[in-house]
Amino acid sequence: MKAHQKMLVGIIFGTLSGLIAHAVAGDSAWLTWVVTNLTQPAGRIFIRLLLMLVVPLLFAALVIGVCELDVRQIGRLGLKTIGYTVVFSSIAVLLGLVLVNTLQPGAGISEETRNAAKSNSSALKAAPTPGSTSPAALIVNMVPDNPIRTAADGDMIGLIVFSLVFGAGLALTQTPAALRLREMVQGLYDVMMRLIDGVLRLAPYGVAALLFSVMAQLGVEVLRQILSYVAVVLLALGLHMFGVYSLSVRFLGGRNPIAFFRDIRLAMATAFATASSSATLPTALKVAEENLRLPRHVSRFVLTAGAAMNQNGTALFEGVTVLFLAQVYGVPLSLSQQAIIMFICVLAGIGTAGVPAGSLPVILMILGLFNIPPEGIGLILGVDRFLDMCRTTLNVTGDLAAALYVARGEPADDVPPEDAPEPSAS
Repeated sequence: MKAHQKMLVGIIFGTLSGLIAHAVAGDSAWLTWVVTNLTQPAGRIFIRLLLMLVVPLLFAALVIGVCELDVRQIGRLGLKTIGYTVVFSSIAVLLGLVLVNTLQPGAGISEETRNAAKSNSSALKAAPTPGSTSPAALIVNMVPDNPIRTAADGDMIGLIVFSLVFGAGLALTQTPAALRLREMVQGLYDVMMRLIDGVLRLAPYGVAALLFSVMAQLGVEVLRQILSYVAVVLLALGLHMFGVYSLSVRFLGGRNPIAFFRDIRLAMATAFATASSSATLPTALKVAEENLRLPRHVSRFVLTAGAAMNQNGTALFEGVTVLFLAQVYGVPLSLSQQAIIMFICVLAGIGTAGVPAGSLPVILMILGLFNIPPEGIGLILGVDRFLDMCRTTLNVTGDLAAALYVARGEPADDVPPEDAPEPSAS
């Protein structure tokens, strides 16, 4: 069986067996024993395996992502790409947070059911929170005084800032030793991705255990919340793609949005099928050069960097998911805390791997940061594959919209000699 087929089997088995156990046994002692001693520990091991890789993966991905920009050499292309990424990622996350606060997809669970779910949840050790929520205090606390202690304490904001600064310094240092260090960081990233791939091979079993535990505690009541959550994510993705990006294409790219979506439909279909921005990159490059007629040096730079950094759909998804699970478990989040979540999602979008399920470690990290039970991730794993396909489509569309904006004003023949197209064999 293929990986997604195994995952589907785990989802179905965990969900149905949990619902049946809840209907038959309810709050019986034997079901509580099974959940407490068998399925929850198995699910928690799966979560901890993912969390174990968060710090090195986030550090390596952010450093490599910044190094690949090479702003000093690229100049205006790099600055325009970074600016576009930050602005539109912020819009995406803000749109998601507004919708999830307005529609409340995780609300409506009875207090009795919610307490039953929380009673058997072991929240992760939360990162230290700033003593003051004033803008000045938040900015000061973003800068770590000891990055090693910051990582050990789980202060991911400080780790993200340090990684960005370290990556910028590494990109600007072109000594032989610095280049070797860059290769080492790339090697660390490669190892982390291989380990995550190995952990995800256990996903069908971990997902089945998590879903059994959640469904045995919550019963069929939680299914309505899951469907509402899916609807909110799809609504947010659709508004950002056909609303925000249409405006971007029209006013920043100077193109007709209808023609734009028609020209990139092959890249959108590939992104939906593969659920991977990295796997869609060759198709996106072909579409940008042949259909959109963008300069090759612009499309190659923006799309290559965007596959690793411009993850608008992923950032939106992470923000919505965290707030949804906070609503399910009754964890109140203030506006300042939601602002921190938005900030983390925007910056983590730079370091989120452009592969299927690449956002799960980041979501787990944010859940731990705000004392939201990490076991709740089991609720969304059952629908994550479909949502991953949808948000990857948004990611790739955003990369092409960004390339359109960056290419505007660039001369069509502004191609370095070494990048000039080779003569056709025909």
